[in-house]
Order: sequence, then structure tokens, then C-alpha cells
Amino acid sequence: MILPPATLGMLGGGQLGRFFVMAAHELGYRVMVLDPDEHSPAGRSADEHIVAAYDDLAALERLSGQCAAVTTEFENVPADTLAHLSKFVTVRPNAEAVRTCQNRSAEKAFLKRHGFPHAPYADIRSADDLRNANAGLFPGILKVARFGYDGKGQARVNSRAEALLAWGQMRNEPCVLEQQMKLDYEVSVVLARDESGKVRCFPTAENSHRRGILDISLVPARTSGCLAGNAEEIAEGIAQKMDYVGTLGVEFFIVHGQLYVNEMAPRPHNSGHYTLDACVTNQFEQQVRALCGLPLGAARAHSAAAMVNLLGDIWYRTDPRHAHEPDWAQLLAIPNLKLHLYGKRHPRPGRKMGHFTVIGSDPLEVQKSAITARKAIGIDDE
Repeated sequence: MILPPATLGMLGGGQLGRFFVMAAHELGYRVMVLDPDEHSPAGRSADEHIVAAYDDLAALERLSGQCAAVTTEFENVPADTLAHLSKFVTVRPNAEAVRTCQNRSAEKAFLKRHGFPHAPYADIRSADDLRNANAGLFPGILKVARFGYDGKGQARVNSRAEALLAWGQMRNEPCVLEQQMKLDYEVSVVLARDESGKVRCFPTAENSHRRGILDISLVPARTSGCLAGNAEEIAEGIAQKMDYVGTLGVEFFIVHGQLYVNEMAPRPHNSGHYTLDACVTNQFEQQVRALCGLPLGAARAHSAAAMVNLLGDIWYRTDPRHAHEPDWAQLLAIPNLKLHLYGKRHPRPGRKMGHFTVIGSDPLEVQKSAITARKAIGIDDE
């Protein structure tokens, strides 16, 4: 068990890392962040910020020499970096779990190998793979195997010809061709698993997306208790098979009432942000607890919640050429609304700049209030 005031290491300086720093500080730990951006939100909040690349050996030596344990805030930190650090210091989650989650082909193969439900797919590494792909995969979605997120690196393709064109536009990168499924809706499970295998699942969230980016998460999800229970069971099974320690997000498609795993995130998840305000223990505190070998906290929700992402688009609502700070008074006037801004210096369309969560005892009233607030701040449904 690693106790305060030990120093913890964080690879990555975005908002997920920032919330980790805040949770660690509340528990009495110090945090050292490694991120190449000198203005990263987590780096500015940490006790120390090493401005260096994730494969900088001198930086990694400093991190492992001063930290009692190290974790990551996003899956695109090189798995080899985690493997290297694990020779000298506790690293959670393990490098192989991250390696699986950061490559769509490896992720799909993992799901298939262990019998977890997933959409039909094919690995694409050559034009012939597309020419020979099962006709049942069209219409489909072509996704780059690495570094695709929030709708980036994806293309909807109705035919082989469209797929070949899209693959060329993706510079012939290794891809996954996934059958496009007609979704009922989407849900996610965020859980924490400790080193002894104990798991705490947060309540299942129902998620809506716009342009491939999470827009709204509702808790409780408007689904059956049986379906939510099955989602938790699958997510726990995935964590067990990966020998995962830490906070894990698992996204699901629901098609004709059946669950299909979309993807896994080896870190806290955007759809779990509601836990900051609506749960006894939030997903970032659980990340700290799992990393340090502490008992996991209670994951139950004490309130219904609706979380809304705030993207950089709303900074350009009045002038598409120049950014203007939104009128936060519109949100801060709502007593049961919690606003979280991430401290990023430059807003860009599609960039996650913050979120707000409305909490309350009545799920329907919470949802209505969140939709009203969303419109008031300038988020439309186009």
C-alpha cells in the first residue's frame, strides 16, 4: 500500500490527468506529470511537470526515480514506455492492457478470442483485404487502427469502392472495417479494479454523440436493469481477462436489445465525468486508490445526473473568426449545476474545453434542466 505523502507519476497532461492530480492532492499525495506540452492542464496543476516526450529516457529515469507508482491518462502513451517504467516502479494499468486498447485490431482480436460480443469486422492492411472483405460488412465504418478517437480517423463507407477511396485518404494506414449497425442507443460502464481483483462498477451511463464526440451522458441510463447488469458483467470480464488494475471505461452499442462492445479505454472515461458530482467516490479517486493499493471507494450514485460536454465550438458562436468566452453566468445561475472548465489555453471546434453536470433526485427533471442549460450556452442540435 502506497500512502500519502508519496509522489505519484502521471503520463499525460490533459483534463483526465488534471482531475487525477486534483483527486491525488485531496488524498494528500504529490504528483509529477510528464507531458510534452508546457501548458498542459495537468502539468500546470501538478507539483512537478516534466516537459518531455513520452519516450525520453532521461525524463523516464527522473519519473521512476521520484515516484512510488505511475499511471496514464490516455491510451496513446507508448506501451513500451509503460513496460520500461515497470522495471523500476509500480505501473498500473499494465503495459499489455494499454497495448491492447490502443490498437483497434488488437482490441477486436481480444474481444473475439475471449468471446465478448462485438460487431462483425475485418482487419485491413492492404487493398486486397478490402477487395476480399465479406460483403456483409457493407455498409460499414472504416477506422484507423491507431490514434483514432472522438470520430477522428473514421469514414462511413457504403461499398468497396468507397472503402478503397477512404483507405487511400487515410494514407493506407492499417484499419478495421466494421459493419455499420443500426443502434438502439449507446451505453458505457466505468469501473475500478484493484490488485486483488475486486471490482466496483459505477452506474451504467446512457450516451448520445454529435459528430463522433460524446455530447450528453445520462445516469441512470434509460434501460432495463437486466441490460445494465449484463453490461457490468461484460465489463468486469474484460477487466479480469486483461488483469487490469485501475479505472477502465467500456463502451457498448445496443442493437435490437443486444449488447455489443464498441471499445475499451484504459483510463477514466468522458462518460464517467458525472461521478465527480453524483457519486460517493469519483472515477479519478478510484484511479488513485487502485494505483496505490488502497481499498476502492463506494461507487454508488447519490443523485441522478446529466453530463454535457462543452466543446470549443461555443467560443465561436458569435464570431466564427475569433474566440469569445461564453457567458458562464447562464450556467452558474442554476443551483444544481456543476461547471468544470479544464483550463486549456486555446479553444478549437471539436476540442473538449469543459463539461457541466446537472444533479438531482428526479432523472427526468435533471435531463430537462441539462437540455435547457445546453441551449442557453449556445449548443444547438444541428
